[in-house]
Amino acid sequence: MTMRPPPPTRVPTLTEVVALPESPPAATVVAPPPVAAVAAAPAPASVPARTLDEDELVQRVLADVQRQVELMLEVKLREALAPVLTRATDALMREARNELASTLREVVARAVAQEMARHRGR
Repeated sequence: MTMRPPPPTRVPTLTEVVALPESPPAATVVAPPPVAAVAAAPAPASVPARTLDEDELVQRVLADVQRQVELMLEVKLREALAPVLTRATDALMREARNELASTLREVVARAVAQEMARHRGR
């Protein structure tokens, strides 16, 4: 039987907040684009709309991936912990039975000794 390494003590999640670096300041002097580039460039109004859609899509995909990762993690943890918990429970039951048997032997021995002393004293 191979021994597995212990599980990590801290597992990062996808819900942790990560600070984004500030965007660099815009250049103060901007050369006008060539006329051919202006005609080929998309309209400025469509760019922010596409960016919002991409952001929403990214958020939805991240949320979906997070749910899948959490489910998979839960399944893997259950699979990994089941044998460990079974062994721990078995060991705890053995110890409890041994302690109970020892205590019962002491109680019975003491009760027998008291009864024998009582019968001798008569």
